Amino acid sequence: MVVNKTQNRLINQSPTDFSDNLPMAAEINESHLLIVEDDRGRKEIILERPVYSIGRDRECDIRLNSQFVSRRHATLVRLPRDDNNQTHYYRIVDGDAKGKPSANGLVINGRKLPAQDLKNEDEVVFGPQVRAIYYLLKDSMRTGQTDSTEYDITLINPGMAEDMED
Repeated sequence: MVVNKTQNRLINQSPTDFSDNLPMAAEINESHLLIVEDDRGRKEIILERPVYSIGRDRECDIRLNSQFVSRRHATLVRLPRDDNNQTHYYRIVDGDAKGKPSANGLVINGRKLPAQDLKNEDEVVFGPQVRAIYYLLKDSMRTGQTDSTEYDITLINPGMAEDMED
């Protein structure tokens, strides 16, 4: 009778149902970081908001200190990725949110561009000695599973330590 129950379970089990045997799926956590260098030094800004204004104006979300930077030099916009609604990327656009371009434009990775979807380590130059580098930091975590090396403890018998000294 036990054999029949086991056979029924194996026959009725879907060939793709391996949920008991596989660890939980990986979850990817992303952080977006902008490192800005201007006349006052270097700042690290963690990007979390949907829109940032960048420029020399006191009202800008990311303020750049340089006479060569426009008051409203650029706008950063967070957009969802096509493949996954839980992750996103940032696009930098020259000028303010109303469409007025900056006086000097943006130089992104050595090319003067009106806009760019930012990728890891992209460099944006706003003017002489004023630049930003964008970093996309990914941290993958497995949900529902711990890394066994995290709890790896090697126990040594005190008697074994004396043998190693000889």
